[in-house]
Amino acid sequence: MSRSAAFGAIVWLSLAAYPAVAQQTFEGYDCTADCSGHQAGYAWAERNGISDANDCDGNSQSFNEGCQADVEEQQPAPDDEVPAHESDEDSSE
Repeated sequence: MSRSAAFGAIVWLSLAAYPAVAQQTFEGYDCTADCSGHQAGYAWAERNGISDANDCDGNSQSFNEGCQADVEEQQPAPDDEVPAHESDEDSSE
């Protein structure tokens, strides 16, 4: 076996032995390392009562995304129910 082939086999075996680490996420946003920036932004937004994502405009993308995650969490879930005025129209037929 040639030296380059042996080296290639070692590299391949080491990659097979250590599967790729799954990307960490925070509330749907990809973290770069440990999600601490996202956590800090989320906590800051929560402490300061931030309700508008436009107020999440710091110097760090991860901090801003954490802030936005808190704002998004405050939004009401979409309601699958038919509005009352539409259901009234159906019942009068």
